[in-house]
Order: sequence, then structure tokens, then C-alpha cells
Amino acid sequence: MLFVIFMIFGLMSPLVAKLTPEILKMSFGEEFPIVAPTSLDSWMQYYKNLSQIGLYLFAIVFSGVVSQEIQKGTLVHLVTKGLNRSVIIGSKWFILYLQWTLILSLSFVITFGYTYFYFPDNASAHPWLAFFPLLIFGLFFCSLIIFTSTVARSSFEGLLLTIFVMILGYIGGVFESLTTWNPVSLIGQNLAILQGTDRLSEYLPSILVTLLLTIVLIVMSINVLKRKKI
Repeated sequence: MLFVIFMIFGLMSPLVAKLTPEILKMSFGEEFPIVAPTSLDSWMQYYKNLSQIGLYLFAIVFSGVVSQEIQKGTLVHLVTKGLNRSVIIGSKWFILYLQWTLILSLSFVITFGYTYFYFPDNASAHPWLAFFPLLIFGLFFCSLIIFTSTVARSSFEGLLLTIFVMILGYIGGVFESLTTWNPVSLIGQNLAILQGTDRLSEYLPSILVTLLLTIVLIVMSINVLKRKKI
């Protein structure tokens, strides 16, 4: 399901950018001042869809990745046969991040192709560099989902915890001094990197913090699962 939704995101981003001026003309008439769309509008739509919709759809689908299995007792046989609980957490995180990478890469390639077709301009200088922070952010986001699902008693509770942490990240983004250290900035400054107004190296602190938090959340998830009765 997620693959289909993210494919639609990839298709719709350049189409919406292309058709919006025509829709505005039909609504307000030819005299309405309309700026011709560029590739930047397409990418703006793409990152908007991912950060405002795609991110939370991903969290909704996988919010019960651990808690549901604990509820159903499907981990009992694995644990009683000697499977280490750290392996359970590690494998779930790996599969989650693999899906994150695949669906984002699919939508990116589709958007890239259609954007190049509809808007063969030089407005978007660094599309690949702008996409890279999303992949890095996914390391943290997948570990966050794993952790909240391990701590929570239900999928809904895990989802609420994930959203709460993300809200804290958005609040931290309000303070300029925290921006370059905030993992959430990796999904909020993509257009600046795309245009070349910001360099990816400026977000190295955010990347390092993201990697550190990823490790911390995975270790915490393992410790919580070890204490839980399965």
C-alpha cells in the first residue's frame, strides 16, 4: 500500500506544479498574475507531501511493529527457541529502514524523471544532495518507531508517542541556534540544499546527532524488550 501511495506522490508532485497555473487561470481569468512554474515548484510539492503526509502514513502503518507482536504472542516461540531479543529489534529496524529507503527512492526517481520532462531548467541544481538528508533522517525515524512501539502497549499509543517526539523536534526548529543540531531540520531544509543556498556540510551536526540518536533508541528498545514479558 505504501509503495502505491508514494508512487502517487512521485507522479503528482510535478503534475500539480504544472497544472496549478492553468487551474488558477480558469478560476480567476487571464488577467490574474501568474508566475510560470519551475522545477523548484515540483520539488517543493514533493518534499511537502513527504514531510506533511508521507512521514505520518509510514508511522501509522508501522506503529505496531513490536507492540502488536507482543500482544498476539507471536514472539514467544522465537524467544523460547533462544533468539536474542536484540536480534528481534535489530532485524525489525533493518526491515523498516529498508522499506523506508525503497519507497522514498521510488517516489524520488519518479519525481525526478517527470520534473526533468516538464521543467528542463536549472532552478534545481542539486536534487540528489537534497534527497540524501531524507535517507539519513530515516535512520532516526525508523528507530523512533521501533522504540515507541516497544514502549507502548498498543499501536495507537506508539503512534502518539512518535508524533509527540516529532512535535518536540518541530518546536526545536523554531530556535535558530538549534537548527543545525536538530534531526528534523533534515526534512525541512531540502529546498535550500536543492537550490544551493545551503550546503549539505552545514547540516553535519544534524547528521551526527541523528546517527547518535539512532543508536541510542535502538539500544533503549533492546533494553525495554528484555524487561518486557512476552
